[in-house]
Amino acid sequence: MDGYGGRFRIFIPLILLALAGCAGKGAPANNCLSCHAKIEHVSATHPDCVPCHGGDPLARTKEAAHRGMHGRGNPSAPEHWDKTCGSCHLYQLDRVKSNLMYTTTGMIRNINLTWEGPDGELFSSRGGEVYDPEGKAQRLKPVAELDHVSGELYRKFCSQCHVARESGEVYGASHASGCAACHFPYNERAQYEGKDATVQGRGPYAASHAMERLPGNEVCSRCHNRSGRIAYSYQGVNDGNNSLVPTRGGRPGPVMASGNRNLTHIAEDVHFTAGMDCIDCHTSRDLMGDGYSYRNMYLQTEIACEDCHGGAKPPRYREIVSEHDEALRESAGYRMQMRPGMKMIVTAKGRSYSNVFYRDGAVWVLGKRSGKLFKSRVITGTPEHTVVGHGRLECYSCHSRTVVQCYGCHTTYDKSKTGMDFVKGVETQGRFSEKEDYRMLYPFPLALNQRGKISTVTPGCQTFVSVVEPDGSISKNEYVARFKGKQQLRFAPFYSHNTGKKAIRCGECHGNPAFLGFGQHVVSGRSIEGTMICEQSADKPLDGFLTLQDGKVRAYSAITRERSRPLNGAEVRRALAVNLCLVCHDKAADPIYRKELDHGALHDALHRRLISAP
Repeated sequence: MDGYGGRFRIFIPLILLALAGCAGKGAPANNCLSCHAKIEHVSATHPDCVPCHGGDPLARTKEAAHRGMHGRGNPSAPEHWDKTCGSCHLYQLDRVKSNLMYTTTGMIRNINLTWEGPDGELFSSRGGEVYDPEGKAQRLKPVAELDHVSGELYRKFCSQCHVARESGEVYGASHASGCAACHFPYNERAQYEGKDATVQGRGPYAASHAMERLPGNEVCSRCHNRSGRIAYSYQGVNDGNNSLVPTRGGRPGPVMASGNRNLTHIAEDVHFTAGMDCIDCHTSRDLMGDGYSYRNMYLQTEIACEDCHGGAKPPRYREIVSEHDEALRESAGYRMQMRPGMKMIVTAKGRSYSNVFYRDGAVWVLGKRSGKLFKSRVITGTPEHTVVGHGRLECYSCHSRTVVQCYGCHTTYDKSKTGMDFVKGVETQGRFSEKEDYRMLYPFPLALNQRGKISTVTPGCQTFVSVVEPDGSISKNEYVARFKGKQQLRFAPFYSHNTGKKAIRCGECHGNPAFLGFGQHVVSGRSIEGTMICEQSADKPLDGFLTLQDGKVRAYSAITRERSRPLNGAEVRRALAVNLCLVCHDKAADPIYRKELDHGALHDALHRRLISAP
């Protein structure tokens, strides 16, 4: 986040609301509105102030009225949510408490692995009792107790972007904590712009006291604009530089974002162009959790491209047969409600979507906020998707337009300076700062992910660490942390959310070694050498993880996540050998791609004549 090490001004956040609330029609008489006369009504299902905010609605002075309020601030904050939101929405709250967006257990764990922190112990934003996917009780330790530089990095760098903590002073990226983080959106400057005169123009506040039952894309962008930048990629913008380098007309921009970053325009994700919101694909279990605690986001995420588009098999569906079906309950707030008898498409985890259904021989996606219906193309059985050898490909390996790649992340940990620990709420010794070497969007490398499928990957995390001691001496200079027992750079499986309808051409993927993990390179005989050389190690380029030396493939960087790895020598040779066929057979519908390629066929009379032709 911006201002690492700068002093964080503490506000009393009245995030949802202003100080009291919005008595609606039928609510008991109270004096809250004598001060907050024009405050926006929260929603039809929240008619009174006190159940959420507490306080004394009959008191006649401010001090007496505010006595007993839940923190005199955001009643949905984790400090209060058991008494407020949880009193009516216990099912949802129990899920959120185990949700990775709140616990950030996966992030803390991966930071530990990257920064040589304690392995095997599970920490979370605040700690607490959770259950793993097998139903076994787990105790998560609070990250405040992680007495290691990795814990300090999380608390001073990463903690402000998540539901457990409020972020109130970051342009374009501020948000409340708890339930309000998603359901009471902030504007760019975190200022209230409603009609309650007592707090008008002040911050940090939600822009309005009216609740958003269904969060829009701007809510997701508050947090998902760093690291992989998936919210930006989805909407077709990219922060290609962080130093206000002019992009046109001598001025930065054309769009400004948090951290004084420039956003320039790239191709949008095809779903965004069609008018779909993030929540139209992602289920409430993706966003709020399903009640179980996971170690990484890929384990919590329950959706896949194949759910709507099919793969080797067409999309699956389940009919609504019960009046208690979750799809009925969740769709109550949509522009169109689901009904008994509807055939609901199921997710990769086998649970029903609440807005995707099968009707009249087609798969339809309902825009939860917009009410629009989007027809999903089913690709099962089409020539492009039945190429032998492509069974291990993730859909987005071919259909990603871009993948954000930041190479050479240089982090300095300066013990001679202080930085704000946002979790502990105090400044402590040690300030972090970072810079990067190079960023690109295309081409992007591929490797095997945790599912055993060929996936796009991105540097994760490619950190060079310098440590400045309290006396100003440098104890570590551009140190590469250990991973799996040795010093090595790392790449991580990653979906950029910048999908195109048109796939990458076969000749690009099979003919450009950069896609296979060789980075920018030169080909010399039976060798492929990287050219973006890292000064710390002459034989380990930054932007790849493979070299080819005299026909032998060698991997020099790790692919993180369980069971992930670079392509091996046999896989690389098979991929490159396809070029022999693509010269003439450049269409996926060609019959030769319906079976395993036989390169021995090149020795028959026809192929010998073609190869030897001048």
